[in-house]
Order: sequence, then C-alpha cells, then structure tokens
Amino acid sequence: MARRRPQARSAVGRTSDGIATTARCEPLAPVYHGLAVTKLIIQIPCLNEEEFLPRTLADLPRRVDGIDEVEWLVIDDGSTDGTVEVARAGGVDHVVRLTNNKGLAAAFAAGLDASLKLGADVIVNLDADNQYRAADIPSLVAPILAGQADMVVGTREVRHIEHFSPAKKLLQRLGSWVVRRASGTTVSDTTSGFRAYNREAALQLQVVGDFTYTLESLIQAGKMLVAIEQVPIATNPPLRSSRLFPSTSSYVRRNALAVFRAYAMYEPLRVFTIAALVLGVAALGAWTPFLADWTLHGDSSGHVQSLILGAVLAIAAVQVFALGVIGDALAGQRVMTQRTLERIRRVELNLGIEPSHYERGTPASIEEIERIGA
Repeated sequence: MARRRPQARSAVGRTSDGIATTARCEPLAPVYHGLAVTKLIIQIPCLNEEEFLPRTLADLPRRVDGIDEVEWLVIDDGSTDGTVEVARAGGVDHVVRLTNNKGLAAAFAAGLDASLKLGADVIVNLDADNQYRAADIPSLVAPILAGQADMVVGTREVRHIEHFSPAKKLLQRLGSWVVRRASGTTVSDTTSGFRAYNREAALQLQVVGDFTYTLESLIQAGKMLVAIEQVPIATNPPLRSSRLFPSTSSYVRRNALAVFRAYAMYEPLRVFTIAALVLGVAALGAWTPFLADWTLHGDSSGHVQSLILGAVLAIAAVQVFALGVIGDALAGQRVMTQRTLERIRRVELNLGIEPSHYERGTPASIEEIERIGA
C-alpha cells in the first residue's frame, strides 16, 4: 500500500524590505485519510527502565497486518540510568529525551507530539515494564484499521489479576464506574495505559495534568468527536511494583483527585451545582430547629447558632454555584483554545517542524545516510 502524502503548502512571509515572499514547504508527516493507514509507531514512556526495557522491546512486532511500516519510539523521562543506551541497543527507531523528569502525563504527551511529527497514522502506547503483552497489538489496532474506532483501550480482566489485592480490584472497578459516568463511555478498565489512537484522535488530545494521562484523556475523548472501543487483552506477570501507586491509599487519593479535576474541567456547572445543592440542603437543615419553633410555637428568639451556621452555608452555596457559572464560561473558552491548539498542530505538521527533544534511535546505515543526503 503506497503512502499518500498531502500536497505541499506555500508559506507566506516578508523580507526585511517588506517584500512578500512565498516558500514551498514539504510536510514531514502524512495526513490521515480515512482507512489508508500506512505507519504505526509504538511509543513507550520510560523512567529508569534499563533493567526491564529489553524484555519489552524483545516482544514488540515489526510487522502488523494492514500496516506498511512499524517503528518504535522511546520517551526518556529524565532517566539517570542507561535506559536510552538500552533502547538504542534494542533497535528503537526514535528517542525523545526529556531533560529532566516531567511525569508520566508529560512523557505521554511528548510521545504523541513526536509520533505525529514522525508521520504516524496509528499510535500505540505501551508501558515499559512489560505489564502488557505486545502480542495483543494487532488486536488493539484492528478496530482502527476497520474504521470502527478512533481510540481503542486494551481492557484487562481485573478480577482475574492475581497480584491485585481485593481492595485494589474493588477500587479499580469503582473508579472505572465513576470515569464511565464522567466520560459517557463504556470502557471497563479506565486505568489501562495500553491504548491505540488514530491520527485524528491524537491530534485532538491535550493532556493538562502532570500525574497520569489515562483518566483525563479518556474523559476528554468522551467529550469530543472520538469513537472509543475496547478490546480484551492479557497481562504478563509483574516484574516490579508500581511506581505511580506505592500504596492503596495513594492509588485512591491520586486517582480520585485526577477524576474530580478532569470532570470539573469538562462539566463545571454540573459539579458545582451539585456541591451548591449539598450546601443548600445543609443550610436548610441548620435552619430547621428555628423554623420548627417559629412555626409550631411562635418562638423566634432562640437558635442563634443555627441561624448563623445556616446563613454561612447558604452564602457558601450561592458562591459555589457562581463558581460553576464562571467555570462553565471558562469551559467554553477552553474548548476554543483546544481547537486552536489542534489547528496549530496541523500547521506544524504541514510545515514539517521536527519533534522537540528528538534524537535518532539506532544508527543509520550508509545507504540511509546517502539517501537522506541526496
């Protein structure tokens, strides 16, 4: 299948004398056209994965049915060990090397940006600790190749994962239910990082949080024109404990905060209206003793503390609702900003701007160097 590239664009500029000039710009990355998928990039965010990365790379495919080219990208999130050297030795095609540790969400976003600029039509995100089976990649991209989805989430059978404690299984199911409600999707394993995106879905995603991308990106995709599917996947035995969630309490705290932040960002009026109603009901409860005495006995002289508490709660309810109205207005501005950023991304792709912090992976052969030089 031949790769179809977009037509060259003309960039307009001016010289120092004010004379208008045009320059012909060849885009680096192809534009996604329906089902004409040609290039898959498998991206792997890494932080000090020198020990486990070779196992992950050893299982990665170089051929996938329906794909012309399969390339590997490692995002080094400020590793202090030999992660990059191991990646190059393992045959990685591209490396994005962040100067210092920025967090998983930033590494994921940097990988998406680089993959798009390197011409990816489909992007698969995979963890470096070999948690997910690379053999499931063809199944993961199949709905995209069939034109049935823009984003596919690999869902684990959490109930059958032996190294998950009962408490973590319960919390994971509860958290996934909350995210499904917030995003309007039917994904059963919302914390899974094993995902595939087509070009259009990747262009629209804008990760804001600095902790993890899984929940926020799913809620964001659910609010956009992104068709989401899920496919069952298997997992490998754990090689190490999670670095994101060292304990169950940390898992609950951080995920709850991430879900609330993402939901409040996309549904601020609903979130703050519910909070205002709770405060309003509490204010009414504080006023109930005074109202009961006044109505039944005609006594309006007591319950000063209850009146003060009810007044404070009522004022807080009004203020929280006002915050929801302001947040709803800001949400509209956020949508416009997101659309602007998406268009900027498209312009950058058409102009052939190189990825940030980019390094070549495996050394180029003499034939490749001659071809590039020509």
